[in-house]
Amino acid sequence: MKYIVPSVLVFLMAAVSGQAGTIHGKVTGAKGESVVYIDAIPGKTFPAPTQHVEMDQKGLMFMPHLLVVEKGATVDFKNDDSVEHNVFWPAISGNKSLGHNMGTWPRGQQRSFKFDNAGVVPLLCNVHPDMAAYIVVSPTPYFAETDKAGAFKIENVPNGTYKLTAWNEAGKGKTQSVQVTVTGDVEANIALK
Repeated sequence: MKYIVPSVLVFLMAAVSGQAGTIHGKVTGAKGESVVYIDAIPGKTFPAPTQHVEMDQKGLMFMPHLLVVEKGATVDFKNDDSVEHNVFWPAISGNKSLGHNMGTWPRGQQRSFKFDNAGVVPLLCNVHPDMAAYIVVSPTPYFAETDKAGAFKIENVPNGTYKLTAWNEAGKGKTQSVQVTVTGDVEANIALK
């Protein structure tokens, strides 16, 4: 059995941790939760997630109100309410050609949709016009939802320089981006206008 000399182990750990870092910071200028994501990692593509994500309809509300998924993710839309619901979105990030109506279905049933286009998906129910929610489809697996104070953390980001984008429901679909260079732990704050 071979033993690794402690100084070699420390060096190996530093080398491994030096290849990726953490982006942490705060989104300001809007109330409530925001979504923060890296737009692209040059030269990298990402396979579609295999695990489905759920969006429920209960108490005449979409739950959760804000859902963040990676591009290529499949969302299972459930109806756990005592009435029929509909799920539709008129556009994805303003592109009306990406709008879709999933139809109406009763309690206990679900329908699924795979989101192959990154962007903001405003969810509505044509049976209950007061129901609304958002799905933000991130182009990369490097995303986070902020807490109510705007704080976020994105871990295991490969070292490099990227465009970091923030979105908040109060911004009426607009995003704000900043450039961030990751070399270990880095702070990046975004002020929404």
